Amino acid sequence: MKKHLAVSLAFGLFLGSAHAAPRKDRTVVVISLDGFPAYALEDPRLPIPTLRKLAREGAVAASMKPTNPTVTWPNHTAMITGVNAAQHHVLYNGLLTRNPTDGLMTIEPWRDKDQLVHAPTVYDAAFNAGLTTAQVDWVAIYGAKTITWQFPEMPDPKGKIEQELIATGVVTTDQLANYDDSSPAWQDQIRTDAAIEILKRYKPNLMLFHLLNLDDINHDYGPMGSASLDSMAFLDDRVKQIVDTLETPGLAGHSTILVVSDHGFRKVQHAIHANVALRHDGFTHEVNGKTVWNCVVMPEGGTAMVYLTDPARKAELIPKLATLFSGIEGVARVYKQEEIVQFGLPLPEQTDQAPDLLLAAMPGYAFNNGSEDSVNVTADGGTHGYLNSDPQMQAIFFAWGSGIRRGVHLDPISNLDVAPTIAALLGIDLSTASGHAIQKILSDSKP
Repeated sequence: MKKHLAVSLAFGLFLGSAHAAPRKDRTVVVISLDGFPAYALEDPRLPIPTLRKLAREGAVAASMKPTNPTVTWPNHTAMITGVNAAQHHVLYNGLLTRNPTDGLMTIEPWRDKDQLVHAPTVYDAAFNAGLTTAQVDWVAIYGAKTITWQFPEMPDPKGKIEQELIATGVVTTDQLANYDDSSPAWQDQIRTDAAIEILKRYKPNLMLFHLLNLDDINHDYGPMGSASLDSMAFLDDRVKQIVDTLETPGLAGHSTILVVSDHGFRKVQHAIHANVALRHDGFTHEVNGKTVWNCVVMPEGGTAMVYLTDPARKAELIPKLATLFSGIEGVARVYKQEEIVQFGLPLPEQTDQAPDLLLAAMPGYAFNNGSEDSVNVTADGGTHGYLNSDPQMQAIFFAWGSGIRRGVHLDPISNLDVAPTIAALLGIDLSTASGHAIQKILSDSKP
């Protein structure tokens, strides 16, 4: 009898925790520092006092494993859905669209979230539970109906938050109108100002906040150089601004910060122009004087995806393509469709975003769409997009504040656990996630 009672009580507690009332008294801020590699934390000279404070007073993971492909939009989507690209279908920094006249493809970033993301998000769940939501420069979120306040990647001078920043003298209408022509550091500062404005004025229950400066710097100059270290220090100060804001009256004592990144970075010495190889080897033909492609390679840095423009020729072309790409300098391996699922990527019967082949580059090599008429050229800088098993692709995870235990050091985690952890902090359900809440860091204690 006692045993049955204990089981019943335990089951009741489980149900109670799974269906707890939404935490309308809590604010959770997710700060994504785009392109911040976990290995950077190993350098004790890295000037990031705020992040080290969060690690001391909260929780930090040795690293966080991204999903494939290890690029920005797929991983930001994974962190707020708790599922990989096989389920959410975001494979690029936008929607892959095909031109049927010549077979070429483009990536369109400004498509509505409902066209891009095919899995429930934690901000959907929060909004539907009666909580308020906000986003600053988050991605794959354009037109989302479950965001209460926003400062988008391309701000609108007529937008609500933009108008408030103009009224307070933070930014001018002309500066917002020419926002994309400004320096990445200035943009990140304005994004931080927008996040602070939303937090102070509206106190949302969930804010998603994305900073881009480091990713731009690492692409241009490579990771862990002087410019990269300066950028990480700059971002640390932006995190401090948010921490300071959350310690002000009205937010202090019931706010939580999760600091994450989407992927790491590698230095690059060589570029692979895979589409040049297709042209050289006769994978195009002429129609009325216009070049038509039989297949196209869409590069993503350390990997690339190959698409046939005529599925009826799959049996004919796949073996030829596999042979061609396997012989190119810098290509580590060619994965056929039946092998792609092991990387958490979808198949064509699931979505038209799915590739027919996946190419993986060797370290130091990256796929791109350069204009040179050579398959291999010398390159400089840095990139990501390598398979998520690559140690240098691992991301960061910090947690601090209300509901977070102090002084917890985690082994490597998965970024699929971020969304369920957010849901647990907010007392909402995200049963669609394949990740799990990181129970080891969760507590009712305050910082």
